[in-house]
Amino acid sequence: MTTSNLQKIVAEKLISDMLQCQSVRQKERNDWKVLVMDRLATRIISASCKMHDIMSQGITIVEDIMKKREPLGMLEAVYFIQPTEKSIDELISDFDKGNAFVPKYKAAHVFFTEACNAELFTKLTQSKCAKYIKTLREVNIAFLPYERQVFTLDSPDTFFIAYDPSQAQVRATHLDVIAEQIATLCATLGEYPTIRYRCDNEKMLEFAHAVQQKLNQYKADDTTMGEGGDKAKSVLLLLDRGFDAVSPLLHELTFQGMAHDLLNIENDVFEYEVQTPAGDPKINPGQKQKVLLDENDDLWTELRHQHIAVVTQSITKKIKDFAIQKRVKETDRGERTTMKDLSLMIKKMPQYQKELNAYALHFNIAEQCMNAYNRNSGEKLCSVEQNLAMGTDPEGDRIKDHMRNIVPLLLDTVIGVQDKLRIIMLYILHKNGNVHIGITEENLDKLLSHALIPTDNKTIISNMQHLNLQIIQDQSRAGRRRNIPQPRKERTETTYTNSRWTPYVKDIMEDIIDDKLDQRLFPSVGGQRNIAVNPSAQSSRAFGDWIHNRRGAVRSGPRLIVFILGGVCYSELRCAYEVTQSNNKKWEVFIGSDHTITPTQFLRDLEMRPRQENEQ
Repeated sequence: MTTSNLQKIVAEKLISDMLQCQSVRQKERNDWKVLVMDRLATRIISASCKMHDIMSQGITIVEDIMKKREPLGMLEAVYFIQPTEKSIDELISDFDKGNAFVPKYKAAHVFFTEACNAELFTKLTQSKCAKYIKTLREVNIAFLPYERQVFTLDSPDTFFIAYDPSQAQVRATHLDVIAEQIATLCATLGEYPTIRYRCDNEKMLEFAHAVQQKLNQYKADDTTMGEGGDKAKSVLLLLDRGFDAVSPLLHELTFQGMAHDLLNIENDVFEYEVQTPAGDPKINPGQKQKVLLDENDDLWTELRHQHIAVVTQSITKKIKDFAIQKRVKETDRGERTTMKDLSLMIKKMPQYQKELNAYALHFNIAEQCMNAYNRNSGEKLCSVEQNLAMGTDPEGDRIKDHMRNIVPLLLDTVIGVQDKLRIIMLYILHKNGNVHIGITEENLDKLLSHALIPTDNKTIISNMQHLNLQIIQDQSRAGRRRNIPQPRKERTETTYTNSRWTPYVKDIMEDIIDDKLDQRLFPSVGGQRNIAVNPSAQSSRAFGDWIHNRRGAVRSGPRLIVFILGGVCYSELRCAYEVTQSNNKKWEVFIGSDHTITPTQFLRDLEMRPRQENEQ
């Protein structure tokens, strides 16, 4: 059984429901249209479709609704936008003669990512723009298909809003938007799952009910949602970030996680030098090139979840096999593969430049990862981190005095402030004392002082308490639950010494599939087949000739959809693929969050401040 590809499902739905719908599709050769999008819609399209896919459907130009645009009065425009006040105001402005000499476009075909609320819908339909609107639909795709089994909601401020006490007044409204986005994912997959949530955080019950309410609305609109085969078993699991604060702090040594942690990769774009065939490496070091590390890169997809040691061996073997296949002389191959060897091969075999550049790219990434790892005392850091996370040494013996291993790292001036913060945070999480959990203010101050960590970084550590974790010791709260879940599932597979930790989410995924997850710790919300719609949640669906098409992706087997409120790390993404493979694809596992996080981004989130426009 093949696994579903979320990106392909979204691409097919966007093209069939939006660009190929009767009122929009290209009816003759010269029938060209403009595609106008806001930030979220642009990212959804970019994650799922290639430019050729868009252009082949009669789109001649793609525009950003938030930027100043030249009027194209002879062309009709397809608007793909979130139903937010800002985007709708820009849409109205494009056709308001008070703001422009002429309407920007001949007509508008408007597609919302999700349901538009009644107030904004009325504002749009009563504006001067209304007479230009030929199509008004909900596409119901308000999430990014980040990978074939991974989604994000492109909402990095969710961590701050969900967990900072100062945001209590706006939290419910924001989580309602997040709930709608999750519901569009379920509708796109054709799932009406049972919702389970982690009861240790009281916020999750309210959030789970909000998601259930949204799902009920979609089910009322399309009664076939969640029907057929084993779909009744499907589960949507809602977790808060406090369920596992260890995984986002550890150095991950699999290819994808390590690269994102140690290298300067922004929005999945990696910059490296490419050696041209005619170039001389001694005179011309090569041209800088930016590449996108995504599902379109077959080698990246093959290697991303492998341990860095395996990746290096695998790429070297692939290069040697390629050289043998193409009959490269042994004298031209070199005894061991280096970037210099690859540069020479590219120079001598220009006809294979594309294939060799692909090997060079990933060899370069792996080499840079190892250089950064060795330069930043990676071996020592990973060893101590794994011991803290596991509570045992590589032989499985319990470690009685972690401080003996930690202090030398904190005093080491080569190790950076962020890495020292990660060690201190792991140490505090590990301190599951018999009576009191956490650390005293006095001892925390001493650790920060020894490590030469600026005092303003102390809030990053103390803010972990907002994740329902015990960080600073509280004499009045003896017997509080442990920060690191106990007991953990025993794993017998062979692992690398510095990669012993298994993200907690993998245990939970396997327990759900085996129907062993504790109902007391992870209860369900109501009955799966309850489809009553709350009148207060009324949306634009109730108005006029609102057209909607809710065909979901057809699959008879059950699915597990995991959503983590407050960021998902790369080791957790890997777990979704591993669990899908280990159960022979009988269950498909999808995982996602409001945003993906590296350890650096997790520490940034814990600063508890909203992101600036120039931040990811």
